This record gives sequence, C-alpha cells and structure tokens, in this order.
Amino acid sequence: MGKKKVVVGMSGGVDSSVAAYLLKEQGYEVIGVTMQIWQDEENAVQEENGGCCGLSAVEDARRVARALDIPYYVMNFKKEFKENVIDYFIQEYLEGRTPNPCIACNRYVKWESLLQRSMEIGADYIATGHYAKIAHLDNGRYALEVSEATGKDQTYALYNLTQYQLSHTLMPVGAYEKEEIRKIAEKIGLPVAHKKDSQEICFVPDKDYAGFIETNTQKKIREGNYVLEDGTVIGRHKGITHYTIGQRKGLNLAMGHPVFVTKIRPETNEVVIGENEDLFKRELICDHINFMAMEDLREDRRVTAKIRYNHKGAPCTITRVSEDQIKVLFDEPQRAITPGQAVVFYENGYVAGGGSIIG
Repeated sequence: MGKKKVVVGMSGGVDSSVAAYLLKEQGYEVIGVTMQIWQDEENAVQEENGGCCGLSAVEDARRVARALDIPYYVMNFKKEFKENVIDYFIQEYLEGRTPNPCIACNRYVKWESLLQRSMEIGADYIATGHYAKIAHLDNGRYALEVSEATGKDQTYALYNLTQYQLSHTLMPVGAYEKEEIRKIAEKIGLPVAHKKDSQEICFVPDKDYAGFIETNTQKKIREGNYVLEDGTVIGRHKGITHYTIGQRKGLNLAMGHPVFVTKIRPETNEVVIGENEDLFKRELICDHINFMAMEDLREDRRVTAKIRYNHKGAPCTITRVSEDQIKVLFDEPQRAITPGQAVVFYENGYVAGGGSIIG
C-alpha cells in the first residue's frame, strides 16, 4: 500500500507551514493548498498583515512549499466563503447578534469544501495548523482534545466539525507549544519562521465591521434609540451593527459613570444600556447543537463551558430543553453572554459538543 495522501491547508503562516513539514517527516505524501477566498483583488492586495485571505498568503505558502519540496496549488473557494461566511456574518449583525465567522469558515469552507475537493483528488486526509488534537475515543467517537499550547488552544473555534470531518483530519501542531513550532521553522529554514500571527477577522482588516456591512448590503443601517431596560430613551445610537453585548467604548453617552450595552433589540432597533452588574447571568439557551465526544444528551450532565474564545471556561449543568436546544446553567454568573457566539462544552480535556447562543 502506498503512502497516505494528505492535503494541507496552507495560509502562509508558520503553523500550517510546520504542519506540512511534520507530516512529510511522518511519511505522508503531502500536497499544499491555499484556499482563495478573498472577494476582490484590490482588498487582497491591501491585506498585508499575514491573514489567511490575502495575496501575501499565497506568496508565502508557495515559498514554503518550494522549501519543503511539495506540490502546491491555489483552489478557488470564493463562492463558498461568500455564502457561508460573509453573508452569514452580515445577517447575524443585522439581527442583533455577534457572529463568529471563523467557526463558520472552519466548518463549511476549510472542512466541508476543502475536504470534499481533496477527496476528489484522491487524498485520505486534510490537515491544518490548528492548535488542537484529534482523538478516537473508547465510545467510537472522534473528538478534539485540548492542545498542549498554553493559551493557544483553538478547539473552541472547531467545536462544530462533524464526525466524518474529524475522521479525515490531521492536526500535527496540537502536540507542540507555539515557541516549539517557531523553533522547528527556524531550524529547517522556513521563510515564515517569524511571521506574526493574524488576529483580526481576515475579511475586515480595519476592524470596521459596521462599515463593511454597510458597504456589502443593500440595507440602510438606521440610527435608533439607546434605552434603559424599562424603555426610557437616553440617547441615539448609530445603528445596531455598531454594538455588541458588554461594549463600553464608543457609546457617546454622558451618564457620569461607565455604562454598557446589555441587550440589542433588532425588532425595535433599540440598544439597551445598563450597569456592569446587569451583564452577569447564570443561564443561557443554545441551538444548532453539534455533539462531539458525547453522542447525545439524554439526561442532565456536568461539564465546563466556554462562552467565547478567550473565556477560561466555567462549571455548569447542561439540560436538553427541546430537539435542538440545550439550557446551560452555570454555577456562578458569567459576564456578557452574547447571542450569536458559540458555547462549547468540555469534559476531561475533550470537546463534548457545543451550540450557538440564542439568549
């Protein structure tokens, strides 16, 4: 039997570059692929900071592939990216939620579309440079295991992957710390050894989400009222796409003390303002459930849940309330539970499952 073939999604960054190297060292037949997802050339040229969308990503990935002596291709996923990530991102903001486009991109573009196309060209696996590990558990299920990298674990953004996707995925970087990955890149002379990590949402490099939505939708983003919980009007806001739960800066309200966005009401175009303590809640409901380490939720279960990427995680009890809804009851109140974000359940270092917060 020949060597197993793996398509590595190469973003031009150090993590995916070292992933390709590690797999080649392990004896896989490695093919490098960069996913072309930027929507127009002009924006791509402007993008200089090492995101996974720009033309610079292609140049860097091509140089790495040459250094590793592996075949390299650019595959066009513009359509899939627009439909599953950009359109979703815009729609969520218009409905008063705060989306996580990286989660949508991982599930529907980096995995669903890339995996399908890779299988069509005879690959056995796809691989990425994510800081996570994949385990095949005793119950027969595949699950993500928390990465070795302190503070770099990326399992939260990958909770939505299916069993099929996980069974055809390799994540060699998850067994290392970030500094070790840079050292490997340095040792083998990769041109991206010291390239900085990309932080922002790749298709909005200037972080002006509201401006991006305004430009990319036919809808006029209307101003509306800032209100207190009881409906008292206290000022005017610029449009709900400018705000997220827990936001304090940029409100332009002279209240004499710090105040925060506590709710967004798209049906009345209102942004609710309150105190810091109003942001703490013990309970949330989530839908669009994806089970990973656990097959289903038939009775109450104790887990640790994360409500955003940089949340430490908190102990809670999860209860199924309907076919596609789970209630999460935290032991202690959590700050700024935000509709649109993911809640991810962890058990013994594995991702048990997760869903999308609806309230």
